[in-house]
Amino acid sequence: MTYWFCGQKHQSAHLEIAIVEPALLYGATVFTTLRVYNQTLDHPHTHWAAHVERLRHALATFHWVEPDWAAVRQGADYLKQEFPILRVTCFPDGRELITGRPLPTGLEQMQQQGIVAWAAAGEQYQRSHPGYKTGNYLGNFLALQAAQRQGAQEAILIDTQGRWLETSTGNLWGWAEGHWWTPPLQDGLLPGVARLHLLHHLQSQGQSVRQDHWTQRQIQRFEALAYSNSGIQVVPIHTVLTDQSRLGFDPQHWSLTALRTAFLGS
Repeated sequence: MTYWFCGQKHQSAHLEIAIVEPALLYGATVFTTLRVYNQTLDHPHTHWAAHVERLRHALATFHWVEPDWAAVRQGADYLKQEFPILRVTCFPDGRELITGRPLPTGLEQMQQQGIVAWAAAGEQYQRSHPGYKTGNYLGNFLALQAAQRQGAQEAILIDTQGRWLETSTGNLWGWAEGHWWTPPLQDGLLPGVARLHLLHHLQSQGQSVRQDHWTQRQIQRFEALAYSNSGIQVVPIHTVLTDQSRLGFDPQHWSLTALRTAFLGS
Protein backbone atom coordinates (compact mmCIF):
# COMPACT_ATOMS: atom_id res chain seq x y z
CA MET A 1 0.00 0.00 0.00
CA THR A 2 1.23 3.49 -0.86
CA TYR A 3 0.89 6.36 1.59
CA TRP A 4 2.52 9.67 2.44
CA PHE A 5 3.79 10.49 5.93
CA CYS A 6 5.87 13.38 7.23
CA GLY A 7 6.98 14.60 3.83
CA GLN A 8 7.88 11.21 2.40
CA LYS A 9 6.20 8.48 0.37
CA HIS A 10 6.02 4.98 1.79
CA GLN A 11 5.24 1.54 0.42
CA SER A 12 3.87 -0.48 3.33
CA ALA A 13 0.66 -1.71 4.89
CA HIS A 14 1.81 -0.45 8.30
CA LEU A 15 2.54 2.87 9.97
CA GLU A 16 4.80 3.00 13.03
CA ILE A 17 3.79 5.46 15.74
CA ALA A 18 4.63 5.67 19.44
CA ILE A 19 2.37 3.90 21.93
CA VAL A 20 1.91 7.25 23.71
CA GLU A 21 0.81 8.97 20.49
CA PRO A 22 -2.25 11.20 21.21
CA ALA A 23 -3.71 10.16 17.85
CA LEU A 24 -3.77 6.58 19.12
CA LEU A 25 -4.80 7.30 22.71
CA TYR A 26 -7.43 9.98 22.10
CA GLY A 27 -8.14 10.06 18.38
CA ALA A 28 -6.36 13.43 18.38
CA THR A 29 -6.22 14.15 14.66
CA VAL A 30 -8.23 16.15 12.18
CA PHE A 31 -8.80 14.98 8.64
CA THR A 32 -10.60 15.63 5.40
CA THR A 33 -11.57 13.24 2.63
CA LEU A 34 -11.69 14.42 -0.96
CA ARG A 35 -12.32 13.03 -4.41
CA VAL A 36 -9.80 13.97 -7.09
CA TYR A 37 -11.37 14.67 -10.47
CA ASN A 38 -9.38 14.17 -13.69
CA GLN A 39 -6.33 13.46 -11.52
CA THR A 40 -5.92 17.14 -10.67
CA LEU A 41 -6.25 18.89 -7.33
CA ASP A 42 -7.17 22.06 -9.20
CA HIS A 43 -10.32 20.64 -10.79
CA PRO A 44 -13.26 22.76 -9.54
CA HIS A 45 -15.07 19.68 -8.19
CA THR A 46 -12.05 18.51 -6.22
CA HIS A 47 -12.37 21.60 -3.98
CA TRP A 48 -8.78 21.33 -2.80
CA ALA A 49 -8.74 24.83 -1.30
CA ALA A 50 -11.95 24.16 0.65
CA HIS A 51 -10.54 20.95 2.12
CA VAL A 52 -7.32 22.69 3.14
CA GLU A 53 -9.34 25.48 4.75
CA ARG A 54 -11.33 22.89 6.70
CA LEU A 55 -8.07 21.53 8.12
CA ARG A 56 -6.68 25.00 8.85
CA HIS A 57 -9.83 26.01 10.71
CA ALA A 58 -9.81 22.90 12.89
CA LEU A 59 -6.09 23.20 13.66
CA ALA A 60 -6.49 26.84 14.63
CA THR A 61 -9.50 26.05 16.83
CA PHE A 62 -7.62 23.31 18.66
CA HIS A 63 -4.38 25.35 18.83
CA TRP A 64 -2.43 22.66 17.00
CA VAL A 65 0.60 23.08 14.78
CA GLU A 66 -0.05 23.46 11.05
CA PRO A 67 1.76 21.04 8.74
CA ASP A 68 4.07 22.01 5.91
CA TRP A 69 1.33 22.71 3.37
CA ALA A 70 3.75 22.40 0.48
CA ALA A 71 4.54 18.86 1.64
CA VAL A 72 0.83 18.12 2.00
CA ARG A 73 0.24 19.26 -1.57
CA GLN A 74 3.22 17.23 -2.76
CA GLY A 75 1.91 14.11 -1.08
CA ALA A 76 -1.58 14.59 -2.48
CA ASP A 77 -0.15 15.16 -5.95
CA TYR A 78 1.80 11.93 -5.62
CA LEU A 79 -1.10 9.76 -4.41
CA LYS A 80 -3.68 11.17 -6.83
CA GLN A 81 -1.94 9.25 -9.59
CA GLU A 82 -3.05 6.00 -7.97
CA PHE A 83 -6.21 6.79 -5.98
CA PRO A 84 -9.36 8.78 -6.78
CA ILE A 85 -10.15 9.38 -3.10
CA LEU A 86 -7.61 10.82 -0.66
CA ARG A 87 -7.75 11.24 3.10
CA VAL A 88 -5.49 13.96 4.49
CA THR A 89 -4.88 13.65 8.23
CA CYS A 90 -3.12 16.21 10.42
CA PHE A 91 -1.56 15.41 13.79
CA PRO A 92 -1.39 17.93 16.67
CA ASP A 93 2.39 18.37 16.24
CA GLY A 94 2.29 19.27 12.54
CA ARG A 95 2.81 15.86 10.95
CA GLU A 96 0.66 14.85 8.01
CA LEU A 97 -0.56 11.47 6.80
CA ILE A 98 -2.17 11.02 3.39
CA THR A 99 -3.77 7.75 2.33
CA GLY A 100 -5.80 6.79 -0.72
CA ARG A 101 -8.56 4.41 -1.67
CA PRO A 102 -10.71 3.49 -4.70
CA LEU A 103 -14.29 4.59 -5.24
CA PRO A 104 -16.84 2.47 -3.32
CA THR A 105 -17.78 -0.79 -5.00
CA GLY A 106 -21.09 -0.49 -6.82
CA LEU A 107 -21.20 3.30 -6.49
CA GLU A 108 -22.92 3.87 -9.84
CA GLN A 109 -25.64 1.38 -8.94
CA MET A 110 -26.16 3.05 -5.56
CA GLN A 111 -26.41 6.46 -7.24
CA GLN A 112 -29.13 5.17 -9.56
CA GLN A 113 -31.08 2.76 -7.35
CA GLY A 114 -30.49 4.16 -3.88
CA ILE A 115 -29.70 2.44 -0.61
CA VAL A 116 -31.26 1.39 2.69
CA ALA A 117 -30.46 3.46 5.79
CA TRP A 118 -31.09 2.79 9.47
CA ALA A 119 -32.14 5.46 11.97
CA ALA A 120 -29.48 5.36 14.72
CA ALA A 121 -31.16 6.69 17.83
CA GLY A 122 -29.06 6.48 21.00
CA GLU A 123 -26.38 8.33 22.96
CA GLN A 124 -23.71 5.86 21.84
CA TYR A 125 -24.08 7.18 18.29
CA GLN A 126 -23.56 10.86 19.12
CA ARG A 127 -20.57 12.52 17.45
CA SER A 128 -17.71 14.12 19.34
CA HIS A 129 -17.12 17.72 18.14
CA PRO A 130 -19.66 17.36 15.30
CA GLY A 131 -18.53 20.52 13.50
CA TYR A 132 -15.07 19.06 12.88
CA LYS A 133 -13.71 15.91 11.26
CA THR A 134 -11.62 14.58 14.13
CA GLY A 135 -10.02 11.18 14.51
CA ASN A 136 -12.59 10.33 17.17
CA TYR A 137 -15.29 8.94 14.90
CA LEU A 138 -16.44 6.23 17.27
CA GLY A 139 -20.11 7.26 17.29
CA ASN A 140 -20.26 7.18 13.50
CA PHE A 141 -18.42 3.85 13.38
CA LEU A 142 -20.78 2.25 15.89
CA ALA A 143 -23.82 3.59 14.04
CA LEU A 144 -22.60 2.25 10.71
CA GLN A 145 -21.84 -1.17 12.23
CA ALA A 146 -25.31 -1.31 13.77
CA ALA A 147 -26.88 -0.29 10.45
CA GLN A 148 -25.05 -3.05 8.63
CA ARG A 149 -26.34 -5.57 11.16
CA GLN A 150 -29.84 -4.41 10.19
CA GLY A 151 -29.09 -5.02 6.51
CA ALA A 152 -28.66 -1.30 5.75
CA GLN A 153 -25.77 0.45 4.01
CA GLU A 154 -25.87 3.72 6.00
CA ALA A 155 -26.90 5.08 9.38
CA ILE A 156 -28.78 8.30 10.06
CA LEU A 157 -27.64 10.05 13.24
CA ILE A 158 -30.37 11.49 15.46
CA ASP A 159 -30.10 14.01 18.30
CA THR A 160 -31.67 13.69 21.75
CA GLN A 161 -34.78 15.52 20.53
CA GLY A 162 -35.37 13.00 17.76
CA ARG A 163 -34.25 15.27 14.93
CA TRP A 164 -32.31 13.77 12.03
CA LEU A 165 -28.87 15.36 11.60
CA GLU A 166 -26.71 13.58 9.02
CA THR A 167 -25.60 10.11 8.02
CA SER A 168 -22.53 8.42 9.43
CA THR A 169 -20.57 9.61 6.38
CA GLY A 170 -22.47 12.50 4.80
CA ASN A 171 -25.09 15.24 4.83
CA LEU A 172 -28.82 14.76 4.31
CA TRP A 173 -31.14 16.19 1.63
CA GLY A 174 -34.90 15.90 1.41
CA TRP A 175 -37.45 17.08 -1.16
CA ALA A 176 -40.95 18.16 -0.16
CA GLU A 177 -43.54 20.71 -1.19
CA GLY A 178 -41.40 22.30 -3.90
CA HIS A 179 -38.34 22.81 -1.70
CA TRP A 180 -35.07 21.15 -0.89
CA TRP A 181 -34.44 20.69 2.83
CA THR A 182 -31.19 20.06 4.67
CA PRO A 183 -30.59 20.17 8.45
CA PRO A 184 -29.03 23.40 9.76
CA LEU A 185 -25.44 23.41 11.00
CA GLN A 186 -26.48 24.74 14.39
CA ASP A 187 -28.23 21.44 15.12
CA GLY A 188 -24.76 19.87 15.42
CA LEU A 189 -23.58 18.40 12.15
CA LEU A 190 -20.56 18.53 9.88
CA PRO A 191 -20.37 21.45 7.42
CA GLY A 192 -19.56 19.19 4.49
CA VAL A 193 -17.63 20.49 1.50
CA ALA A 194 -20.04 18.67 -0.84
CA ARG A 195 -22.96 20.12 1.15
CA LEU A 196 -21.74 23.66 0.54
CA HIS A 197 -21.16 22.90 -3.14
CA LEU A 198 -24.71 21.59 -3.48
CA LEU A 199 -26.16 24.58 -1.64
CA HIS A 200 -24.44 26.97 -4.04
CA HIS A 201 -25.45 24.90 -7.06
CA LEU A 202 -29.11 24.67 -6.08
CA GLN A 203 -29.31 28.37 -5.33
CA SER A 204 -27.64 29.22 -8.64
CA GLN A 205 -30.33 27.16 -10.38
CA GLY A 206 -33.10 29.06 -8.64
CA GLN A 207 -33.99 26.12 -6.41
CA SER A 208 -35.50 26.80 -3.00
CA VAL A 209 -33.40 25.36 -0.17
CA ARG A 210 -34.56 25.42 3.45
CA GLN A 211 -32.13 24.77 6.29
CA ASP A 212 -34.46 23.75 9.09
CA HIS A 213 -34.85 21.12 11.78
CA TRP A 214 -35.72 17.63 10.55
CA THR A 215 -38.53 16.71 12.91
CA GLN A 216 -40.56 13.55 12.46
CA ARG A 217 -43.41 15.63 11.09
CA GLN A 218 -41.18 17.11 8.39
CA ILE A 219 -39.56 13.77 7.50
CA GLN A 220 -42.98 12.25 6.84
CA ARG A 221 -43.50 14.85 4.08
CA PHE A 222 -40.42 13.99 2.06
CA GLU A 223 -40.94 12.48 -1.36
CA ALA A 224 -37.22 11.98 -2.00
CA LEU A 225 -34.27 11.52 0.34
CA ALA A 226 -30.52 11.48 -0.36
CA TYR A 227 -27.15 12.01 1.25
CA SER A 228 -23.95 13.55 -0.04
CA ASN A 229 -20.23 13.63 0.60
CA SER A 230 -17.14 14.47 -1.41
CA GLY A 231 -16.48 10.86 -2.38
CA ILE A 232 -19.88 9.52 -3.41
CA GLN A 233 -21.39 12.80 -4.65
CA VAL A 234 -25.15 12.13 -4.18
CA VAL A 235 -26.78 8.80 -3.31
CA PRO A 236 -30.57 8.46 -2.87
CA ILE A 237 -32.03 6.65 0.13
CA HIS A 238 -35.06 4.58 -0.82
CA THR A 239 -35.78 3.02 2.59
CA VAL A 240 -35.17 4.07 6.19
CA LEU A 241 -35.52 1.46 8.90
CA THR A 242 -36.59 2.69 12.33
CA ASP A 243 -37.56 0.90 15.52
CA GLN A 244 -41.25 1.56 14.84
CA SER A 245 -41.62 1.75 11.08
CA ARG A 246 -40.19 1.47 7.61
CA LEU A 247 -40.15 4.68 5.59
CA GLY A 248 -40.06 4.61 1.80
CA PHE A 249 -38.82 7.23 -0.67
CA ASP A 250 -38.58 7.35 -4.46
CA PRO A 251 -34.92 6.95 -5.58
CA GLN A 252 -35.95 7.91 -9.13
CA HIS A 253 -37.80 11.07 -8.12
CA TRP A 254 -37.44 13.81 -10.72
CA SER A 255 -36.19 16.31 -8.12
CA LEU A 256 -32.94 14.36 -7.63
CA THR A 257 -31.74 15.54 -11.04
CA ALA A 258 -31.08 18.96 -9.50
CA LEU A 259 -28.59 17.40 -7.08
CA ARG A 260 -26.92 15.17 -9.65
CA THR A 261 -26.30 18.01 -12.09
CA ALA A 262 -24.05 19.67 -9.51
CA PHE A 263 -21.36 17.20 -10.55
CA LEU A 264 -21.81 17.22 -14.30
CA GLY A 265 -18.57 17.55 -16.22
CA SER A 266 -16.63 15.69 -13.56
